[in-house]
Amino acid sequence: MSLDVDPGLTEQLAAKEATGKKRGRLSGSSAIELFGIPVLVIVGFLLYVWWRQTATLDSIEASSLNWTEVRLEVWQHIKLTVVASVIVVLIAVPLGIALTRPRIKVLAPAVVGVANAGQAAPSIGLIVLLFMWLSGWSGFWVAILALALYGILPVLRNTITGIQGVDPTLVEAGRGLGWSNATVLLRVELPLALPVIMAGVRTSLVLVVGTAALATFINAGGMGGMLTAGITLYRYPVMVAGAVLIALLALLVEWVGRVLELLVRPKGI
Repeated sequence: MSLDVDPGLTEQLAAKEATGKKRGRLSGSSAIELFGIPVLVIVGFLLYVWWRQTATLDSIEASSLNWTEVRLEVWQHIKLTVVASVIVVLIAVPLGIALTRPRIKVLAPAVVGVANAGQAAPSIGLIVLLFMWLSGWSGFWVAILALALYGILPVLRNTITGIQGVDPTLVEAGRGLGWSNATVLLRVELPLALPVIMAGVRTSLVLVVGTAALATFINAGGMGGMLTAGITLYRYPVMVAGAVLIALLALLVEWVGRVLELLVRPKGI
């Protein structure tokens, strides 16, 4: 599903930018990223499979890297990432929109400051402290809360920046057509701010994927189990394998974010 921008407003935007480039066409670097990243992920995963099939592993390494265990940890990691990212978007985007409204936009610096403080806190410390405070919660939901807190800043900040960056003349043009504030938001501000918002979502996705590796410390699963097993047992093949798989997943979810951005980008932007 994509949002439509009023044709007259789109023409005004195009005239102001005067880039001379055809709208909707991918730049060379964007095309390389869009089509090159999945190829890189596939090649990287095939190399991992080849290494796993041919490497000489001791019993501990083989047990840590057996396919059943790896599949379980990958699935747990994906589940942590998806659930936390959905919560981040559901909270950060509406909050960012609210903080650009005239009545409460004065609160925006304070709210962003709190979000900055949350992300500045050491991620492992945040996860462990939440686990201690929320002792009645399962490790999975404690990890989800910590990941959501850690990933909310990029989406919140980009939502505010994207909406504030919309050309005021386009907003006034929409109001001149008799549109309500809600209609202007839905048909002008959000569509034009969407690329900036989606850039924040991609950044948040990568942050969440990396931080989710720490969920293993509170028994929430994820591929961090391979990292900790490799470090504590001095089995470096296990540690490197976990790091490679996490990196491949981070590349993959960032690519998914790019694809989603293209799918929801308004016509004419």
